[in-house]
Amino acid sequence: MTVVTLYGAPGCHLCEEARAVLERVRRDQHFELRERDITLDDRLHRIYLERIPVVEVDGQEMFDLFVDEARLRARLTGLGRDLESAR
Repeated sequence: MTVVTLYGAPGCHLCEEARAVLERVRRDQHFELRERDITLDDRLHRIYLERIPVVEVDGQEMFDLFVDEARLRARLTGLGRDLESAR
């Protein structure tokens, strides 16, 4: 199963918007959603502080700050993988 990880922090309005997009997409396309609070891990805090939310799909960073819903849907259906390979 595909794993989508959302790196964010409490009170982050962009993180809430990203979560809403992920939940909307998850209604149609099944994936496991993992959320990581960067404020609980010094290493993650250093890496992601200026860029949250950050979204990974199967360990590959796809988005920071905003989630492109169409691109996410394409990636989850496999179209995005084919497009990335063609580059």
